[in-house]
Amino acid sequence: MNIYVSNLSFNIQDEELKQLFTPFGEVSSAKVIMDKVTNRSRGFGFIEMSDEAASKKAIAELDGSSIDNRTIKVNEARAKDNNSRPPRAFDDGGGFNNANSYNQNRY
Repeated sequence: MNIYVSNLSFNIQDEELKQLFTPFGEVSSAKVIMDKVTNRSRGFGFIEMSDEAASKKAIAELDGSSIDNRTIKVNEARAKDNNSRPPRAFDDGGGFNNANSYNQNRY
């Protein structure tokens, strides 16, 4: 089961996140998501555990717990939806300097 963990301290690293879930069962992977530009934690991560019962127990016991002075939120990760992003202005011709732009009319 893939688990989503949010509101993590920016100091938490992959190994610390893994150790947090290890008492509940075998952790296949632990990944804190990093910002590509600043290389700083984005405050959330993902845990993968093979045993579903252990995953559910970890979610139930860790959700709302305080880690590094922050109350974390733990739940089952949802599948990524590729269409979750709204269309950008230039995708539908509604951006700057298009045919409907107010700059087209001169006084």
